[in-house]
Amino acid sequence: MDRILIEGLEFDAVIGVYDWEKRIHQRLRLDLELGWDIRPAAAGDDLSQTLDYAAISERITTFATKHHFELVETFAERIATLLKEDFGIDSVRLTLRKPGAVANAQSVGVRIERGEWSGR
Repeated sequence: MDRILIEGLEFDAVIGVYDWEKRIHQRLRLDLELGWDIRPAAAGDDLSQTLDYAAISERITTFATKHHFELVETFAERIATLLKEDFGIDSVRLTLRKPGAVANAQSVGVRIERGEWSGR
């Protein structure tokens, strides 16, 4: 299984468990590894046979502006589900970070893996 990468995608979202967090937008950072067979796209140099990085990035950013979650864990699960359903991606590995959420830590976050990584 090949992997398509989108790293360091940043967007603002309303996320957090505290009342003050529910009233502000906070910056989140996302790294994605998407299982996809790139051979058909490479053989024909054809964008329609692969994943459109821009479309995926835009979909995630739009989703983030329309939904509010308390937990980074919930947001990560919803993104993985969205990618599998909207783009037909079988396998998703993602790391979602919330920079500045904890004093003395650069960021906090979760890393999840959903789907099988062999075959397509």
